[in-house]
Amino acid sequence: MLIISSTNRPGSSTLKVARYYQQQLQQKGIDAGLLSLSQLPDNLLKTDLYGLRSTEFEPIQKLITETDKFIFIIPEYNGSFPGVLKVFIDACSFPDSFYDKKAALVGVSSGKYGNVRGIDHFTGVCHYMHLNVLSLKLHLANIKTELNSDGEFFKEDTLRFTNEQIEKFIKF
Repeated sequence: MLIISSTNRPGSSTLKVARYYQQQLQQKGIDAGLLSLSQLPDNLLKTDLYGLRSTEFEPIQKLITETDKFIFIIPEYNGSFPGVLKVFIDACSFPDSFYDKKAALVGVSSGKYGNVRGIDHFTGVCHYMHLNVLSLKLHLANIKTELNSDGEFFKEDTLRFTNEQIEKFIKF
């Protein structure tokens, strides 16, 4: 299982949420890796699109190919998902990377809708790639009020919903 923090923004709340999911999975005995899109090579646009392969991206591609289940933590960028996420998806080999694999989606926003539209847009991309999406998608709004100083959720309903999604994804 691999958790993808779907932004390259330094110090993002998205990465904090991804780490929270990783910690929760570990507590349930599930080993989950974490890939932040800030780890992508700076020259990705020039070297890894359109069938080219760089030595910098190869370990990431290998990780994606070997993974069967993904949790995408996706922040809202201009009413959708970040462009770096689309570039990442486009750089990955098709169909080896995502075809007939499984994904859970978590939307994150500083506003009040939790990236509903971006999650819907990304669901369409997943369906095109034959990446099977868990029906329970979370939308975490006002994210700065959801996390405590340790980067953990503390509100009872958020804890309940994240736990429910994690449990369902383990069984998915």
